[in-house]
Amino acid sequence: MANRGPTYGLSREVQSKIDKKYDPELEGRLVEWIVAQCGPGVGRPEPDKTGFQKWLKDGCVLCELINSLHGANKPIKTIKTSSMAFKQMEQISMFLKAAESYGVIKTDMFQTVDLYESKDLAAVQRTLLALGSLAVTKDDGNYKGDPNWFPKKSQENKREFSEGQLNEGRNVIGLQMGTNRGASQAGMTGYGRPRQIINNP
Repeated sequence: MANRGPTYGLSREVQSKIDKKYDPELEGRLVEWIVAQCGPGVGRPEPDKTGFQKWLKDGCVLCELINSLHGANKPIKTIKTSSMAFKQMEQISMFLKAAESYGVIKTDMFQTVDLYESKDLAAVQRTLLALGSLAVTKDDGNYKGDPNWFPKKSQENKREFSEGQLNEGRNVIGLQMGTNRGASQAGMTGYGRPRQIINNP
């Protein structure tokens, strides 16, 4: 499955565009966070895209990461290192499921093959970035690392209006709809003489 030959033509162009979206600077920040979050036991990858993919490929580091964000109530009970492809892919799927229940939206999630077959590592970065942002925003004491590594997600700003305020709002005519306030016919006179067209000989 992962031993596919080189791509040609349009497939190569598409893959090349996907590969260009990968951010080496973001990779460094994500590695620092994962190590800070999970502890030095997870090790460190070689500093490039291939090293990053190999580090996360078996799903163990990802499962450790999502467990560390849950405190005592860990979503993934057993994490096993395995050389079998389907076991590794199963662990990646378990991480994705746990990340979704943590609050990461579906559009921010990568597919298992994006990581396992190195199809779209930029999507893997996006998922981890979204997870980090969510962890910083939740601020439940489980996030470890520098809070400035990730932007906080915007939060709901609910407003409560009284019945009186709502009724007042119904009487206001928005200027977007136009207004006749200030319009007056004062000072207007009747029509003047019609225009005179005189032909001078």
